[in-house]
Amino acid sequence: MRLKMAQNSLFAVLLRSRWWISLLVAVAVVAAARALLPPQYWVFGAMGAFPFLVIAAIALVKQWRRPSERQTQQVVERVRAMAWREFAQLLEQAFARDGYQVQRIEGAADLAVTRAGRTALVAARRWKAARHGEEGIAALHAQMRERDASGCTYIALGQLSANAQAFARAHGVQVMQAEGLAQLLRTLPGRTG
Repeated sequence: MRLKMAQNSLFAVLLRSRWWISLLVAVAVVAAARALLPPQYWVFGAMGAFPFLVIAAIALVKQWRRPSERQTQQVVERVRAMAWREFAQLLEQAFARDGYQVQRIEGAADLAVTRAGRTALVAARRWKAARHGEEGIAALHAQMRERDASGCTYIALGQLSANAQAFARAHGVQVMQAEGLAQLLRTLPGRTG
């Protein structure tokens, strides 16, 4: 069973926030321990800052690797101008670079990516569509269950309808949009930025 952090827990919120916010919380915990606890015990109270330091470090690494808005926009412009064949090849290269074995498949999903014995399906053929409904995501999820895959990703540069967003959340379908795509396509030949 895979453990998952509650979306609105303190640590989950801090992971989504700027890294220095967690660092400030850690400093506040240490200052409060120093001010409120007897001199022989304040160090033990200050240890409560450790989880916030870990969260600050994780957030810093994630934010350091995140593409800038300018880089994201450049990738979006570039992939919108591509034909499906070129875009599919770029996706294959990106997943292979990240250590996946990639196989093209038919149906709602376009790719099956496998690493460490786990296979996920990727649907990307409609990446340019301005609006995405629930049907494409539901078909991908159905194919994932049919093939007994461990997960699935739906790539979409356009907006998802409210129903599509709700379906993806409820069924654990990962939706990769502009920023995620820019992150996936980092350091590939011909990338601008």
